[in-house]
Amino acid sequence: MAETERPADPLAPSPGEPAGASVEGPRTIDIDTFVPRSEIDERYLDSPYYIVPTDQVGQEAFAVIRDAIREKKMVALARVVISRREYVVMLEAFDKGLLAVTLRYPYEVRDQAAYFEDVPDLKLPAEMKQLAAHIVDSKAGHFDPAKFEDNYETALVELLRAKQAGRVVQPSKDEPAPQRVINLMDALRASIGAETKKKPAAASTRSRGATAAKRKAGR
Repeated sequence: MAETERPADPLAPSPGEPAGASVEGPRTIDIDTFVPRSEIDERYLDSPYYIVPTDQVGQEAFAVIRDAIREKKMVALARVVISRREYVVMLEAFDKGLLAVTLRYPYEVRDQAAYFEDVPDLKLPAEMKQLAAHIVDSKAGHFDPAKFEDNYETALVELLRAKQAGRVVQPSKDEPAPQRVINLMDALRASIGAETKKKPAAASTRSRGATAAKRKAGR
């Protein structure tokens, strides 16, 4: 079932991919099956690509498939060849087009059991859960990739440009103060420590009060 085509390469290489990465063979994507999007394990998702129709004739069929899988919350699984390697891709409705995401093969995904087997099953106190929930709420925000910055790469590029220009690079003296980041574990430990200190003090106060009462009664 050939549904999606685009000029040049159906899956154009994304930034960071080799220049020779392109689809080989027919300029079509043959859909094998449709599955619920909720069944796709996120660990299998690899590289995303945009898919658009190439001509007026294919636009209607393209739109029908796009709208149908969007309404049913389904995705299509298909196969393509990129740089002489066959990939399974997941096609899902995205804006006015489709998003094709190459999927990893099972042998490329490690099983989690070996990594998590030493993690104990703990019964956490309600107070600790409430504190953790409060910290999460206090640091809640919205996903905004525009705020992402590769500080290491930026500094490296500036250093290379300075060397090419023949400038002497001096270490920065006035470094900006580090952004305050809440360490969840530290906050939990501090809270637990504070609660632990309060309890003996309260018990000691009650004990002294009881002793004083006994003395007074004895007189």
